[in-house]
Amino acid sequence: MQGRVVIALAIAVMLAPALSVRAQTVDDPYTIMQPEPGPRQPKASEPWLAPKYKSPRGTQQRVRPPRTALPSMQANPQTPPPIYVPETGRLLPNLPALPGAGPGGRETGQDRALRCQHQAGVYGDATGNREAYVGGCINQ
Repeated sequence: MQGRVVIALAIAVMLAPALSVRAQTVDDPYTIMQPEPGPRQPKASEPWLAPKYKSPRGTQQRVRPPRTALPSMQANPQTPPPIYVPETGRLLPNLPALPGAGPGGRETGQDRALRCQHQAGVYGDATGNREAYVGGCINQ
């Protein structure tokens, strides 16, 4: 008798999760989730868009953001002096420097390193040892 009770309890324990899952199906007519009352929800195709601006008093004026002045992007008028390459015995001219990222458009160390790497690629074999050329250009 006790063996049957134990087996019945074991079967009930195994079937309990299956019964709770069945109670949570979509076909449940007694769902507690209802749509919220109020204004209509945005379209499903464009949920990321903000609602359009509505004037609080019904005026027809548009919002006009202030214009901002763009920084001037003029080339740096001072071109660094040419670089002497000891291996080839040549003077290689520096390319014109673009406005840098420093204050007032000055060339920063990173800007100089980028310009020197670019020049080494432009001049190719005329630079001799490329690493020595770039190092001398950066330390100029």
